[in-house]
Amino acid sequence: MAKFILYHNLPTAIPMSAAEVVAKSAKKHSTPDAYWVSSWTQVDEQGNVVRISCEWDGKDVESIQRVLDKVLLDVPGTPCDGPYPLTKVDSETYR
Repeated sequence: MAKFILYHNLPTAIPMSAAEVVAKSAKKHSTPDAYWVSSWTQVDEQGNVVRISCEWDGKDVESIQRVLDKVLLDVPGTPCDGPYPLTKVDSETYR
């Protein structure tokens, strides 16, 4: 299964509890062909979320987009940039 990344660049900071609504919806709508793996959140000085980067595994972009369409019905107005193909590289790659 291929890896993908997408970004939620929020227009204003939101509390973590509001961001969790999106995560729960992604988990609920994930399928064997497209599923949410994990996310990283960028927070401001107060601990509110300003940007979310999400890693997905999927058969293809279209499979992930079908899941995202359902998430955006659950949480209208959520900004979404992507999904984009992802190659994950970490320090272990270069040991």
